[in-house]
Amino acid sequence: MTTTRGLRDREAPITMLTAYDAPSAAVVDEAGVDVILVGDSMGNAVLGYDSTLPVTLDEIASRTAAVARATADALVVADMPFLSFGVEPAESVRNAGRLLKEADADAVKIESGPHTVEMTRRMTEVGIPVMAHLGLTPQHVNRLGGYARQGTDQDAAEEIVDLAGAHAEAGAFALVLEHVPANLAGAVTEALEVPTIGIGAGPDCDGQVLVINDAVGLGDWSPPFSRQFGDVRGEMLDAVTAYREAVESGEFPADEHWHVEEELDDLY
Repeated sequence: MTTTRGLRDREAPITMLTAYDAPSAAVVDEAGVDVILVGDSMGNAVLGYDSTLPVTLDEIASRTAAVARATADALVVADMPFLSFGVEPAESVRNAGRLLKEADADAVKIESGPHTVEMTRRMTEVGIPVMAHLGLTPQHVNRLGGYARQGTDQDAAEEIVDLAGAHAEAGAFALVLEHVPANLAGAVTEALEVPTIGIGAGPDCDGQVLVINDAVGLGDWSPPFSRQFGDVRGEMLDAVTAYREAVESGEFPADEHWHVEEELDDLY
């Protein structure tokens, strides 16, 4: 079973995928992926929102519990959604603790900045493992003005390096680096003792993470730094189309799909 401490000692690259329901989590776990992230990316991926901002703590908790029930070996990390942390320190800790106590998460992930260093320290002190997240932080899309690559100039890159070190020192067990230059991600990875997990951050991180919709080809679009390893959307479309055609033609249900109860012959 994957643990937060075990990730630090792992020699092979860390694998992480999102999952938002029990069937998907069971497949990801069976495939041997190390970490399942119940990401607030569910807003775009499965809830029909245009961003992650509308996702609620209740939605994260419900889906984390479903994922945890279907998972035997992977580390389950729950995202802290927008405004569930960072407003009041005590409330932030309680919200994170709820995801461990009620939803059976193993850890939480926080979109990080200068304001989350002490929060990370406090959560770690009370027994809540924290995965930090720097670079592109989608909850800040309105401030950033979109989803552009981050850390592309010297000052921004140095800030990410400094914040990465501060969160590691505060107790974060791992760090996600999203949509940053590969050489910056490599520098951060070299500087930290805790593992880095990249998404759109190049090959020098200690691991990689993707949204499951992108990895399996479930959506009709994926970001340029992603890769589709399958065509689940195409397979689903073929299956659903075949079902519709079979019903319309009378091919389904066939004889083997139904039965007659002889004792009901006198029902009418």
